[in-house]
Amino acid sequence: MSKTDNAAAVIFDKVSPQILEVMPYQYEGQDINVCIDTEEFTCLCPWTGLPDFARMSICYTPDKTVVELKSLKMYLQSYRNVGIVHESAVNSILNDLAEILKPKYMNVDMTFRIRGGITTSVNAEYKKD
Repeated sequence: MSKTDNAAAVIFDKVSPQILEVMPYQYEGQDINVCIDTEEFTCLCPWTGLPDFARMSICYTPDKTVVELKSLKMYLQSYRNVGIVHESAVNSILNDLAEILKPKYMNVDMTFRIRGGITTSVNAEYKKD
């Protein structure tokens, strides 16, 4: 991650899971489902360097912590200039979030916009042992 002259602007050059922050889940033992949606996920095709755009849904059942949303937004923005295939993006996000949150359950679903007449949907899930 590097800063530009504008102190508020951050340009990411790699995926940055260390940005993710958690908060205590105040109702431990009471199951809820948290769903976070965005249509603004972007990354780069690793072969052409062209941008890929996706709609993303992250749903999870917290155990002891929940993700802080501003840190999640910054984390997702860290993919913007990274060349990564769709399947790897979904698995990377799932693994990073599951590692920091240790939820009871998590699902990451991404639908990438049409490129060359093809739409790609990728889904991955995590279940606590």
